[in-house]
Amino acid sequence: MKKIMMLGLMILVVSAASAQFKGRGGVIVRPYTSVAIGGFYPFFSYNPYYYGYPLYATPYAYRPSKLDLQIADIKHDFDDRIASVKMDESLKGKMKREKIRELKTECKDAVYAAKRNYYKS
Repeated sequence: MKKIMMLGLMILVVSAASAQFKGRGGVIVRPYTSVAIGGFYPFFSYNPYYYGYPLYATPYAYRPSKLDLQIADIKHDFDDRIASVKMDESLKGKMKREKIRELKTECKDAVYAAKRNYYKS
């Protein structure tokens, strides 16, 4: 009896697992959908959301300012410094955490100073 119940449970688990959706996570939409009438396709409709954005909004609608570029450069520099501290094997764990905390506060201060200087001038 126990074997029959285990076999039934295993069949239930396998059938439930095989019934899952195996899609790619999205729907494929073509830009032109057509209605076929005897091999002739006279009716076309344009789908404005084919490329992932409507026609009035382009993916290049925003050009970063000098401040945005400067802030990104500062953050990249400090991320590089933090990564080098994490890779340094001469420091102990407590010293690494302390140095990383100092670098993060220096990064915040540098970003604040860059914003202050940008809006002053």
